[in-house]
Amino acid sequence: MSIEEIRDEVRKVDLEILRLLARRMDLVGLILEEKKRQGLAINDDRQNELVLKRAMEKALELNLDVAAVKDIFQAIIDMSISRQHELSGEGKLP
Repeated sequence: MSIEEIRDEVRKVDLEILRLLARRMDLVGLILEEKKRQGLAINDDRQNELVLKRAMEKALELNLDVAAVKDIFQAIIDMSISRQHELSGEGKLP
């Protein structure tokens, strides 16, 4: 396989990652609706910690840099919280 073919495969993987991220953000809207229905706060520290723990455990299994995966998932969590604030009409909040 040539370097260009490999890079093409990397581009495909990158696109799939972005599609999955977009799908996750779509699910955030459904989560927000359910939180509103149940009278729950947007931010759920316990759930955020579970997401991070699960990601870090899987990173270890897959021989990935656990600290880097934690940072990536923290950014995803932050995006999700921000998106929920936007959808709820609160705008972008820290």
